[in-house]
Amino acid sequence: MGNHPKKILIVEDESSIRRFISINLQRDSFTVIEAASGEEGLEKIKNEQPNLVVLDVMLPGIDGYEVCRRLREEFPHVAVIMLTARGQDMDKLMGLELGADDYIVKPFNPLELSARIRAVLRRMNQSSPSLKQEAILQCGPFQLDTHGHRFVKDDRNIELTPREFDLLKTFMKNIDKALTRDEILNMTWGVDFIGDPKTVDVHIRRLREKIEDTPSHPVHIETVWGYGYCFRKGQSNVRN
Repeated sequence: MGNHPKKILIVEDESSIRRFISINLQRDSFTVIEAASGEEGLEKIKNEQPNLVVLDVMLPGIDGYEVCRRLREEFPHVAVIMLTARGQDMDKLMGLELGADDYIVKPFNPLELSARIRAVLRRMNQSSPSLKQEAILQCGPFQLDTHGHRFVKDDRNIELTPREFDLLKTFMKNIDKALTRDEILNMTWGVDFIGDPKTVDVHIRRLREKIEDTPSHPVHIETVWGYGYCFRKGQSNVRN
């Protein structure tokens, strides 16, 4: 499977930029498909099942943010890198809040885009559990099935994106241990991550919304001020 070229979908309304990206990615041995609008992009995601989507923010009709939101709901295992002409932090964080794996600001070097695509795909492959890994991680009301990619809280299935799953796995392997943002990045995103460290905070906020009873007052993923984060057992005991 590793020898098959990865399929990349480019969703970009400007034809010159779309073709520029496509030509360079094909030179890097990716299989490339294209879409000129958000609607067309969603249709091709359903029909073509790409490994990764390069998604422009400013699209006619359905914009890139809405495409990302729908993609995350329907196809949580497809990776997303967002393209934006905006450099403000809020625009970048919006994409991360919606579940994008990375973003890149226009104008960009095609070599950088290829490097980021490979890094995201590599992290996704690394998140696939090997037989040597512990299959089930348990802590209080939580059960994480690393082989079946399934998360259960109080006997209820909760859908996590691949990145949220990997982040929770990092925490559940380091219970009661304070971790810096850099440590979390290295353990979850990999040492080759070249994006914004703020992605840690964004994904932790999203994860809290899914696993905490009161996300604004978390008892499991605690902020360690001036240091990073720590995963606690909360009110429950670890089940062995």
